[in-house]
This record gives sequence, structure tokens and C-alpha cells, in this order.
Amino acid sequence: MNIILGIGGGIAAYKSAELARTLIQRGASVRVVMTSAACKFVAPLTFATLTGQKVITKLFAPSHSAEETLSSAVEHISVARQNDLLLIAPATANIIARLAHGIANDFLSTLYLAFTGPVAIAPAMNKEMWAHPATQSNLMILRGRGHRIIEPESGFLACGEYGAGRLADPERIADAVLSLPARDDLADEHILITAGPTQEAIDPVRFISNRSSGKMGFAIAEAAVARGATVTLISGPVNLTTPQGVTRIDVQTAEQMRKAVVDHLDPATVIVKSAAVADFRPAHVASQKIKKSAMRLSLELDPTPDILQELGRKKGDRLLIGFAAETEDLEAEARRKLESKNCDMIVANKVGVPGTGFESDENEVLLVPRGGESVPVERAPKRQIADRILDQILSLRLAVAVER
Repeated sequence: MNIILGIGGGIAAYKSAELARTLIQRGASVRVVMTSAACKFVAPLTFATLTGQKVITKLFAPSHSAEETLSSAVEHISVARQNDLLLIAPATANIIARLAHGIANDFLSTLYLAFTGPVAIAPAMNKEMWAHPATQSNLMILRGRGHRIIEPESGFLACGEYGAGRLADPERIADAVLSLPARDDLADEHILITAGPTQEAIDPVRFISNRSSGKMGFAIAEAAVARGATVTLISGPVNLTTPQGVTRIDVQTAEQMRKAVVDHLDPATVIVKSAAVADFRPAHVASQKIKKSAMRLSLELDPTPDILQELGRKKGDRLLIGFAAETEDLEAEARRKLESKNCDMIVANKVGVPGTGFESDENEVLLVPRGGESVPVERAPKRQIADRILDQILSLRLAVAVER
């Protein structure tokens, strides 16, 4: 789950560092947005170090060109679309009032108006401020919008008094947030995903395969089902746990994967072919183990079925997303594959880069859509890359709807 953590200006802001760490330990990706007052209590560098991501503190960041100014001006829109949930902790009385009445005068409040997913708010303030009718009225408005209010705890407050208003324990906030449903912008989609390698037998103990771990495809499946999609995942041999809510079909060879894809094609509205299917298979499979000898051994290879090309012919109104792992000319090869396979988008990554791609938990890709500009996606965890891919699929879906 990709979470925006908004931090308001109160002494409880120091607890947000522990909250960010807790969410990350539980598998979330956390992007921090701080108000100017919050920066007086905790340095943004603290959260940048904990999350590994840039911390946003201003609506208009310093820029040196017209392009940078434009990017800064619409960043609240892109951040809103890239994340599943908005959590504000601590939420001061001032923030709560601005959210309730739609006052957008900084990045956090502007982001709130652009965000369409679930919202959780963890208030923290003096006990009289918490009990004030204005605060309680504002909270009632936010509850009426379906937002989750994580009630503050009673205890000694920063002012030295005892009462309700202390920020809830980070573990309690994390429990509440991670139990919330993610956004459901893919609820109308049935996504068919292929993942992992295939194995083509040479003899009963040897096979031809590749280094694909399946992690990217499984990350896409997990992200898609979290956003409301129905997901069928066809996987080659991998050592990965099936994401909750995903229907998984295990195969071994390219021909088995082709058959499984064709058999489950009808209900699919989107096809994501992230599997690294072997391009060749032995023409003859030995019935017994081939014994080692000093003689050179030659294998005659036949091409395996081109599943992506077949889907390009059969896709109809479906969106078809292909993958390309290349060693050179990344965009040119992706464009070539886009046209030759009749895809709607190619997700391309350069293999051989340390720390990304095959077997890695991170990736860095280039999204090459039909009829549009290529979109570079910087290095990030594969689960986060998965959401960027799904965002682009939604953009493609919208473009198709407009054309019709």
C-alpha cells in the first residue's frame, strides 16, 4: 500500500517518525508531506532518511525553469493519484478546520482536495481545543465524508495538563490505517497477468530457463487487487506467496502458459504480460538423463509460441501490456515491440543494471504507450512501480473512452 503521511505542526510530530517506520516495517511505501509548522518541530531530513523519498514541504518548490515551475504547480495532483491512502498524523485543530471547510492554502490541504482514496485522521492537541464545539463540529463533517478519525488518547499533554488530546500510539494508528480498504479505481477491470519464467525440459533433470523471479508480476497482481480489480495470475515456477484475493494458476512451460492464457482470456479486460517466457525449447527431450562426457553436446532448439503476438491478434477491446527486458536501445526496442505485437503499452527495463530488474526487489522502467510520450519511472520498490504501471493503464483506458 502506498501511503501519504501528512504531518501537522504540533509537538506530537516527533511521534510521526516512529509511525512512518512502523508503516514501512509492515510493508507500506510512505511519502511524507509536512506543513511549514511541522518543520519547526522535526526536520524533513528525518523523514527523507526513514522513507527514502523526497519530503514535500511547500506548494511551490524553488525552481529554475518554466518546466520545473509547472511540475511543482501540479505535483499535488500526481502525488494524489500515485498513492492509495492519505493519513494525517498529527492533525492539529487548524488542519482539521481547513479540511472540513475545503480551505486549500498549502500542499497538504490542496492535496487533500485532489485525493479520491480513503482518508484517516489522527488528531493531537490540547484537551480544551479537542473538546471545543468548533473542533467537534469539524470532525463530524469529516466523519460524514467517510473519513476514519483515530481518536486521541488521554494522558499527560505537552502543556503539562492531563486529559484527552494526546496522539494515538503509532502501533494503534498503523493498525487502523492498514485495515482500511484501498482505492477502488480498478473495480471494473478483470486483469489477466502472467509472471515469472518458463522452464523447457532438456531431459528429466535439466531445463532451459531464465533469471526471472516473478516479483514484478506478483507486485502488479497485489497492487491491482488492492485497487479493486479481479485478478487472474498465471505464473511460471517461482517461490512467491500468492497475493490475497488473487486467483493463481501455475504452469511450467511456454506452451502450458499459452494454453492457460487462452483458456482465461474471455473475462479479461486488461492483459499484462510480464512473464519472461523462454524463446526456445529443445526440439527433442531426452527420456533419460543425459550423461556427462568429454564430447561436445549440441542442442537443436525450436522457437516457443509467441504468446504476446497471438494476444495482439486476439485482444479485441482489451488493453494489452507487454514487457521488454533489453540490454541496449531501450526505447527503440520497446517501440518496435509495441508495433510488432500490437500492444497498447510496453514496460521496458534495461537488464544488467545492479539492484534492479531480474531477481531484485526494485526496478526502474520506461513506460512506452501507444500514441503518447514515453514515461520514465525512477528506481523504486517493485510494488510502487506496479502502481505507476496501473496508473498508466487507467490513463490508456480513459484515452480509449474519449476516442469512442
